[in-house]
Amino acid sequence: MATDIADKELQTLRKNRWDTAFSETFASMTESETTREDRKATIVIEHLIQASDVSHTMQHWHVFKKWNERFFMECYGAYKEGRVDTDPSVNWYKGEIGFFDYYVIPLATKLQSCGVFGVSSDEYFNYASQNRDEWCREGEALVEEYVSKFNEKANRRMTKINEVV
Repeated sequence: MATDIADKELQTLRKNRWDTAFSETFASMTESETTREDRKATIVIEHLIQASDVSHTMQHWHVFKKWNERFFMECYGAYKEGRVDTDPSVNWYKGEIGFFDYYVIPLATKLQSCGVFGVSSDEYFNYASQNRDEWCREGEALVEEYVSKFNEKANRRMTKINEVV
């Protein structure tokens, strides 16, 4: 899948293809200009698909927060229902920082460096960086808030069920 973030082998392959497509030394080899441009277009489209998968991280803080909470609730719900073994609340805060540092910001940097999106690329990069900084300041409290919200909803559901029974 084009957006498979967890596949390290695929990530290495993508990095190598990017480096090949945008390398000045490789550009001087004997292939045609059309072939080089096609390679660049293909790799940019692949990175666009990746960016669309995590676009909330490259938008305004309130957009990031909204989708981060929804994804957390989905993961935490799966944990509470026994569908996954690991409690996501334990590592969510640090995991998001790593996600920004090792995936989102490098992706935004690549989109910026290819020049296809003009000043919009600067926005993606700036929002990603600002969201990372804001997450560092507020993330721990937000994770606690997410857990509280989840538990409050679960308690309300149980109360309603008990009232019916």
